[in-house]
Amino acid sequence: MSFPRGSQTQKIKHPIGTRKGPLEVPPPTEKDWPKDDEQDHVLVDPDEELDSLPQPYRMINKLVNLLFDQSWEIIEERNALREAESSQIQPTVYPPLGEIQLNKMPNCMAVSQDYVFIGGAKGFSIYNLYSAKQIYAWEKLKVDVTSIWATDLGNEILIAPVDEMGIIRLFYFYKEGLYLVKAINEVDDTSKQTTCIKMEISQGGDFAAFLLQGAGDIWLDVYKLPKETWLKKLEHPQLTSNPKKKVRQPQLNSLGPISADPLEMDANVSFKGDIKLSLPVYIMKIKPPKPVTGTTFKSPLEVFAKIKDCYGLGSGQNHFIKDSQWEQQAEIFNASYKKYLDREWEEEPLSTATFYFLLPSCLFAMPPEVKGPSGMACVLGIHWTRSHNFFLYSLNRTLKDKADPEGVWPCAAPIAVSQLSCSSSYLVLACEDGVLTLWDLAKGFPLGVAALPQGCFCQSIHFLKYFSVHKGQNMYPEGQVKSQMKCVVLCTDASLHLVEASGTQGPTISVLVERPVKHLDKTICAVAPVPALPGMVLIFSKNGSVCLMDVAKREIICAFAPPGAFPLEVPWKPVFAVSPDHPCFLLRGDYSHETASTDDAGIQYSVFYFNFEACPLLENISKNCTIPQRDLDNMAFPQALPLEKRCERFLQKSCVALSYRKLEKNPEKEEEHWARLQRYSLSLQRENFKK
Repeated sequence: MSFPRGSQTQKIKHPIGTRKGPLEVPPPTEKDWPKDDEQDHVLVDPDEELDSLPQPYRMINKLVNLLFDQSWEIIEERNALREAESSQIQPTVYPPLGEIQLNKMPNCMAVSQDYVFIGGAKGFSIYNLYSAKQIYAWEKLKVDVTSIWATDLGNEILIAPVDEMGIIRLFYFYKEGLYLVKAINEVDDTSKQTTCIKMEISQGGDFAAFLLQGAGDIWLDVYKLPKETWLKKLEHPQLTSNPKKKVRQPQLNSLGPISADPLEMDANVSFKGDIKLSLPVYIMKIKPPKPVTGTTFKSPLEVFAKIKDCYGLGSGQNHFIKDSQWEQQAEIFNASYKKYLDREWEEEPLSTATFYFLLPSCLFAMPPEVKGPSGMACVLGIHWTRSHNFFLYSLNRTLKDKADPEGVWPCAAPIAVSQLSCSSSYLVLACEDGVLTLWDLAKGFPLGVAALPQGCFCQSIHFLKYFSVHKGQNMYPEGQVKSQMKCVVLCTDASLHLVEASGTQGPTISVLVERPVKHLDKTICAVAPVPALPGMVLIFSKNGSVCLMDVAKREIICAFAPPGAFPLEVPWKPVFAVSPDHPCFLLRGDYSHETASTDDAGIQYSVFYFNFEACPLLENISKNCTIPQRDLDNMAFPQALPLEKRCERFLQKSCVALSYRKLEKNPEKEEEHWARLQRYSLSLQRENFKK
């Protein structure tokens, strides 16, 4: 909109592209509008000048130009992104090799040995990993199964499904029989029903722990599993007449779909409800640590004399901090943060726990009087939400014994996340301040402390089986690797980091994936290591993509995707399972509602089977993934070992020898030494009273 041209000295508004100063929206009322925007007017060519717009059209013009500029910026950004994506080399996308078709939505899945356990409506089903054939379906519930665990015990498998009511049941799968051991937390009175939040079974299946919640309280129940008794009862002569047939191994050089041979399939599995197995033995109940309160002791010597033994020091329960000191500290805190404390706060949720079963090592010794296999767990490690301490409880106890910790590992900040390696040799504790503490449990000393980049906080930790890079290829060293570990850390800002530690050199942290800033659809939602491929991890993104990354090269190798009719409907929470023994993984494909029929009974759901060895880029990696240790040593040390390496090995051997000498000490002498210290403290206390 414009007026007829005026004199040559008329001032008009300069075009928006060359206007000086930032754009501002005019005030909402006319009385606040300036009479003459001198700062926005410049002299131009008289032949091209136009009269300036009056209000309110000048304000409308500003808003239209502002909207145009912002839209143009978005268009340029999208064009730049499209050009960058077109210039990049897109990874090869591989389709699934097989498919398990289901009539009902699968909620969870687990893989153990050659079987797939899928939890869904009214129970769970067992499938053969290679043929995709259903072996048995246990559907005796009125509600759905929401989560399921499967633990390999060698010839047997322990299965633990949890239903919507929070009831967890323990099943024993042996040969062609499925046996119900016990419904751990099922009660007759539904008002007293507890919910199972988490469970863990020790390596070897000797112990099990269940985190339960109910009536505003939370605790951990620990059981000892009589697996030897179960095995003796089931190994009966009549059961050997129809032994379990061997499962056919997958054709590694065949890229066709998986098929089933009736002669090589498993025998039909049946539920043996009439056979009652021995119940697990309840040995311990662990509750969250009590809040620290004022002491009732009158002197430090009295505190020392009260402690029965040296275990549990550092838990904060036996201290000499008075109530007045706590009150004074609370007053200082309330005065400093009064403006933040005056607002209404939501009720603090119940504390939860993360726990692991630890094997005997230099740090945890099996008592001499306890007889058991060498790989039997001896200690339960646990840390609670908002707690600085990692507690250690001995498993050599009965229900009558008091559940006090035998050891406490304090940290400088509350422990947020932790993870134990599959071999139970390494432990990582991640605190809320972003600091990681790496422990070598087998040798009995920390590998070091590392800090994540500023602003990064740990969300999950995933151990990798240790590998080395030999001639540009990731290789697993033959034999046992000592004091060397690698893990990937997924942070809350969706960045991914690689943490490495070796001996006394200290840990290092490198960035694998940066935090997404502009393209939030590429946010990483889940990470899963692939044991069959050295140095490889699966990355699940928010946009539904599933990629395989080589952490050594920090590059994407390939991608996997289900058919177009089965996209990941909830990509930020994918349902998948990676086989620990075979080069494959399973992924649930959600049915597309665009093609859904009105009849729910006709809807088909699928679990897709991806085989890494069926991918040309990965075919040779899983077949040739090991290398003798001597080849790595010759590559790293072609001549004599340097002085630094010799000193490191000498110190490691000295630490191990010293630790074993400590374990061989007589426990009676240790108790006598502690009793002598207590008597000495009492004598000092009497002398103080006399004074």
